[in-house]
Amino acid sequence: MKGFFKSVLATIVALFIVGIITFVLSLGIFGLILSSSSETYVLKDNTVFELKLEGTLKDRAPAKNPLYEYLGVSQASNIGLDDILSGIQKAKENEKIKGIYIHAGMLFGSTASLQEIRNALTDFKKSGKFVVAYGDTYSQGCYYLASVADKIVLNPQGMVDLHGLSASPMFYKGLLDKLGIEMQIFKVGTYKSAVEPYINEKMSDANREQVASFLNDTWSSVLADISASRKISVENLNSLADTCLMMKDPKYLATNKVIDTLLYETEMKDYLKSLVKVDKDDDLSLASVSNLITVPLKEKNTAEDKIAVLYAEGGIYSGQKPDPNGEDILDGPLIKEIEKLRKDDKVKAVVFRVNSPGGSAYASEQIWKAITDLKAKKPVVVSMGDYAASGGYYISCNASKIIAQPTTLTGSIGVFGLFPNAEGLTKKIGLSFDNVKTNQRSDFGEITRPMRADEKAMLQRYINNGYDLFLTRCADGRKMEKDSLAKIAEGRVWTGKQALAIGLVDGLGGIDVAIKEAAKLAKLKDYSLQNYPKKTSFFDLLLSSSKDDMAAKAMKEYLGADYKAIKSIKELQSTDYVQARLPYDIQMK
Repeated sequence: MKGFFKSVLATIVALFIVGIITFVLSLGIFGLILSSSSETYVLKDNTVFELKLEGTLKDRAPAKNPLYEYLGVSQASNIGLDDILSGIQKAKENEKIKGIYIHAGMLFGSTASLQEIRNALTDFKKSGKFVVAYGDTYSQGCYYLASVADKIVLNPQGMVDLHGLSASPMFYKGLLDKLGIEMQIFKVGTYKSAVEPYINEKMSDANREQVASFLNDTWSSVLADISASRKISVENLNSLADTCLMMKDPKYLATNKVIDTLLYETEMKDYLKSLVKVDKDDDLSLASVSNLITVPLKEKNTAEDKIAVLYAEGGIYSGQKPDPNGEDILDGPLIKEIEKLRKDDKVKAVVFRVNSPGGSAYASEQIWKAITDLKAKKPVVVSMGDYAASGGYYISCNASKIIAQPTTLTGSIGVFGLFPNAEGLTKKIGLSFDNVKTNQRSDFGEITRPMRADEKAMLQRYINNGYDLFLTRCADGRKMEKDSLAKIAEGRVWTGKQALAIGLVDGLGGIDVAIKEAAKLAKLKDYSLQNYPKKTSFFDLLLSSSKDDMAAKAMKEYLGADYKAIKSIKELQSTDYVQARLPYDIQMK
């Protein structure tokens, strides 16, 4: 017995000591993370801003979880448009930064965001500072950005991709037929194509027409920008794109003015030194986007009157819990932010930055109401990102003004509902069902049988009513006759340039244009800017390391590009009956 108590006591002491050691180590880890997260970058003389084009471009990239970072756990490589634009502005106004070095890498971004960066680079050049670009390989999106540079440098063994735009939607009908699942579709809008993958094996004529229209208009904008910078005609650029430019010898690219010169990356550093007029490597400093995040603006306005920039990025869903990764728009948290801005007397105007392909019609209506209440008290100017379509347009339509990029995808005013019938599948696997019910429609929504004719009629009326409400909201917001709006609705997707011509938006430009418009409407000459919602804090990121978060990260890492398709199917299982959603994800690859 005496030996037993000795063992118990020894175990307790050992556990206590281990606990103390773990606690001390944890404090050390947190201390290291905290110290690294609070470091301020000090600019040196002869600094060059290295704009490394790598990762997935988002309006606001969520900070990386510092715990994952410390432990070496893989995280999504996101890069924030807001951080890039801020970095370019800081580089323009700071005398220690002599120019911008665009370093091409693996960048995934849609055209409107790339256009916003390109416009900022064009504005930067007015400072008289240099912009040069280097790449081992230029993807199409990277080349679009690099084309604004004073000089484009390519590795002697490198490649430039310029091939045009395409859309290749995936169709699930064949798979569903084999499984014995029928998708029962209810929609309004000839062009509302989000349902097509479930019922067709190829694009409808109407869908093919709209996709060709917005792809050609987007490509025209891209070529016009490249043509103006590189002094190559649009006709010649199209001819070059048709030759499979990636397979051409780099000397051919130089001869045709696609690039300016060939250098290895080691030689590029010597070229940068010559531009800033230094001889030693130590005299040249390269500052990254993450470095410049901590560098203050030269003249930060601290005026009490504020213009708030409210970000809404991702699919639209009903929900009350904020998404720490910033991938989705949840109506509950967003409405709370809108209410705060409405009640804040120091906020004189709001720029509502919308980058969304849509989602739940119900959640979109709730956000629309909150924006309407906000607009009743102060001006609201929408700045459209890559997408502000379907539900994304719904939440934008009642703003005081709407500003879009020429290549923004918007409109898509239409709704749909998807209801699976798995009777064929249950029969294939030998399952049968019986039913007892108390009321005529107690079994409404059962997926083990097809819908009855009266149920289909009832659902179609429900969808029709949802579409009519959507039309009403847009017509009232845009001050258009409902019948006139209906002709350009029908679920059709438009580019920002096309949307301006038909009255769906008020002007073209980026978030800077929207801010100036908001100041004008609020009659402000002196104001400060504040972004909302606040970015996720250090401790919130640590606490967000939940099982679901880890599972999502694991799926992304192992499934790669297939993650989005699986995520879309999963979302359909948990979303509202009526959807206002865009089916496209167009990137400049």
